[in-house]
Amino acid sequence: MEELTNNTQATQVENSTRESSSPLLGRKRGKLIIFSAPSGSGKSTIVQWLMKNHPELNLYFSISCTSRSPRGTERNGVEYFFISPEEFRERINNGEFLEYEEVYENRFYGTLKSQVEKQLDAGQNVVFDVDVKGGVNIKNFYGNQALSIFIQPPSIEELRKRLINRATDSSDAIETRLAKAEYEMTFAKLFDNVIINDDLQTAEQETFALLETFINSKC
Repeated sequence: MEELTNNTQATQVENSTRESSSPLLGRKRGKLIIFSAPSGSGKSTIVQWLMKNHPELNLYFSISCTSRSPRGTERNGVEYFFISPEEFRERINNGEFLEYEEVYENRFYGTLKSQVEKQLDAGQNVVFDVDVKGGVNIKNFYGNQALSIFIQPPSIEELRKRLINRATDSSDAIETRLAKAEYEMTFAKLFDNVIINDDLQTAEQETFALLETFINSKC
């Protein structure tokens, strides 16, 4: 489970106030769209572009649980559901999570099955921005109800250039991210579709076409 960025959190708040109706869906049960990618591949940029520019897709982020305290103006049930580490462990033991991660001791993030079902029943198309293992787990659980998309850089060397140009990490941190990216890219074959983000606008349009077809399909 990946913690949402500030921009993603703002989009989640905006989405939470949007009506559940959609020209594409009407009132039928929603579907699931799973995004995974190595850091620096442009996944978050693509997802945020879809949610901002294509409201007709009726996309909503899944509202995750976390055991940390709220920050700033965060509200329970909007950015996250805030629960104690003890309750989080109890819910893990009860099998209530689709996927979860303990980032470090007593700091958990996870996706509740019950919350996803609530959003699907409301007709929302639920978006997951998760790590590769979480993405595979959610896809395996929901099968044809879910579309899994892996956003991939054109090469490791191109990813290295992007991370260097981003200027947010040390050289050692970049090498760590690259090693992790190589590992994550071995999971690409387990996803329904792979989008190679060589040109951002092209990748955005390819991703939109996949979502539009999937959301309008009868399965």
